[in-house]
Amino acid sequence: MPSNRSSYRALFHTPEFTPLFLASAAQTAAQTVSGLALATLVYRATQSPLLSALSMFGPSLAQVLGATFFLSGSDRLPPRSTLTGISVAFAAGTAVLALPGLPVAGVFAVVLVLGLVASLGGGVRWGLLTEILAKDGYLLGRSVFNMLAGIMQITGFALGGVLVALLSPRVCLLLATALYLAAALVARLGLTARPPRAAGRPSVVATWRTNAVLFSARPRRLTYLGLWIPNGLVVGCESLYVSYAPDAAGMLFAFGALGMFTGDLTLGRFVPRELRARLATPLLVLLAAPYLLFALHPALPIAAICATLASVGFGASLVQQERLMSLTPDELSGHALGLHSAGMLTMQGVSAGLAGSVAQLTSPATAMTLMATASLAVTCALATAARRLPPEPVPAT
Repeated sequence: MPSNRSSYRALFHTPEFTPLFLASAAQTAAQTVSGLALATLVYRATQSPLLSALSMFGPSLAQVLGATFFLSGSDRLPPRSTLTGISVAFAAGTAVLALPGLPVAGVFAVVLVLGLVASLGGGVRWGLLTEILAKDGYLLGRSVFNMLAGIMQITGFALGGVLVALLSPRVCLLLATALYLAAALVARLGLTARPPRAAGRPSVVATWRTNAVLFSARPRRLTYLGLWIPNGLVVGCESLYVSYAPDAAGMLFAFGALGMFTGDLTLGRFVPRELRARLATPLLVLLAAPYLLFALHPALPIAAICATLASVGFGASLVQQERLMSLTPDELSGHALGLHSAGMLTMQGVSAGLAGSVAQLTSPATAMTLMATASLAVTCALATAARRLPPEPVPAT
């Protein structure tokens, strides 16, 4: 791919970009609809903010196991077959979740298995994207995928909220099953059968060894922590939308997705690289600060505005991923991005559990305020540590 991909139109003329984009669109839409439906189903059955939050973000908790044991497969498995298999597995698991009479314990068992399956998805998908676009086109391409996620979430949460209200959560889960199967079909028919990026079989030892290499350099380590912790704590705030506004959670999620779309569009398309590199910390501050207003228990319109403004700050991850790729050798790109994705989703799951626990003891609004305060504190600590780094670049290996 030429190094000066300057337009979104050029991206879609790149071979394999469009099928990967469409498969990801179907996958994201399925995750959005199924997540809202499952959280609603569990909340109706238990009236528990904790269990509702964990049902929606619980698969993320299993990512830590995937990052520990399976992540070497991100570069050592064929991308097309792996992405197809992940979508088929999610279709089967979501169909099981739609079964009437499935106990809550059964729900969480399926959620755990799906989280383990998903632990490979980020590394394989984003590693393949670096092959399709090359590193110099990664940020623009990833911004398109992030905007896609925003659009799918806006549509999915809005439509899912309507379907949950008019039909039932189980109907929404069956719809998600069909979307997962569509994603599998597009990946199988639209992507080329590429060989793995790295030699050798996936193994626990290879996963541990590469994780250690990636985490050994302090600049990369700080970048990973910045990608994982502030983001995850704010997702803990989002995990309480269902308990904060049971009848309008879909609207809050949709407005949050609109903010994320706006941030990714602005950063990916209009902000020069030189300026972008200085925006990570301000964006992370923006990500958390609006949630401090939840201490006042704002009415739904104000809450929606807060969610929109805060979610613009998710654009910080684009800046941080660009830095991560500049610090990572090509043959480890899939593993590095998979470690980012697994760690981020794990922290999101942990934060959802923590936020739900605090909400059980206090209230959803209080828990959201405390999670946002913690996110701001971590951002300030990481920014201080980053200023102490040596000016010269640290070698990628």
